[in-house]
Amino acid sequence: MANTQNPQGNHDPAGNTQMFRAFVDEGPQGGRRQASSGGGPRIGLILGVVAAVAIVAAVAWLAFK
Repeated sequence: MANTQNPQGNHDPAGNTQMFRAFVDEGPQGGRRQASSGGGPRIGLILGVVAAVAIVAAVAWLAFK
């Protein structure tokens, strides 16, 4: 199998590292966008907890009435 990236046969680990770093640097940007859209389920969880506390408070108030 021929080495198509470097025809002289010299191995350049710095080139591979640079390509890897470019790939890694692109990854977190997409992750940040996904994290900002992940706020929806978090808001739903907070509203669910608030609703549960309100229901428990209402049941306790009716029980002691």
